[in-house]
Amino acid sequence: MKIEKLAGIDIGSNAVRLLVTNVITEKKGGNPIFKKSALVRVPIRLGADSFIKGKISEENKIRMIKAMKAFRLLMEIHGVKKYKACATSAMREASNGIEVANEIFNKTSVKIDIIDGKKEAAIIFSTDLSNIIERDKSYLYVDVGGGSTEFTIFSSGKILNSKSFKIGTVRLLNFSKSETKEIWNEIEIWIKANTQNLTKLSLIGSGGNINKIFKLSGKQLGTPLSLIYMKAHYHFLKKMTYEQRILELSLNPDRADVIVPATKIYLSAMEWSGATKIYVPKIGLADGIIKSIYFNKL
Repeated sequence: MKIEKLAGIDIGSNAVRLLVTNVITEKKGGNPIFKKSALVRVPIRLGADSFIKGKISEENKIRMIKAMKAFRLLMEIHGVKKYKACATSAMREASNGIEVANEIFNKTSVKIDIIDGKKEAAIIFSTDLSNIIERDKSYLYVDVGGGSTEFTIFSSGKILNSKSFKIGTVRLLNFSKSETKEIWNEIEIWIKANTQNLTKLSLIGSGGNINKIFKLSGKQLGTPLSLIYMKAHYHFLKKMTYEQRILELSLNPDRADVIVPATKIYLSAMEWSGATKIYVPKIGLADGIIKSIYFNKL
């Protein structure tokens, strides 16, 4: 038996995550087992800088440098052999994103790749969905981030279309309905045009917020959430105050605000695609990074 430790760093718009995974292979040529060993989440909201001010603030740059130094030490302690750090829309759209990534590398030796929406979707899609996907069905894969949402449509196990839209939880919190109306319309048109001929379509949800919604539902892993549940849960969350979501639902402060716009995105995608179920496999960019490293796709 061989055990190899790999790590993925996901630098998102709402938080930064380090995932350490044990990759276990029992025999040569056998399928590897990916077992999560550690997950560290740091609430650095880069999107609040990038989407409003157009650049990453000095304060958050310093916090990022400290986080990467800590991640580097944690990876050394865990005995990580290979890792990859990927940054998404917040650093992608910041005018000083490349500059900040270079400074982080100079001070921590952690190299950050700033990836586009399509690359992000491809990495996430590389994770194992075999326990959910059925060959005779179609799916709309929705990954909601802080600054963008990636939509991927696949049927018969093949990707039919994929698109990234500049709409996400942090962006929705900081822009008015009138400012986001046009992009909502674009998403609705795109989803309806690309799903109208597909039958037996379900959603697959990815991202920290849908994972939290699923946990709150109390359902067993692999059981989908219904459209009726998502509608009821959305109205339930909207009626609660920010403080109530923290105290009564035990949500982290940086989750208690973004979970509402995130639910709206998933719910809208279900309604526009005609899906009545959403599966939540609890996978994300960090999981995809690790599998891409292992299979030499990054």
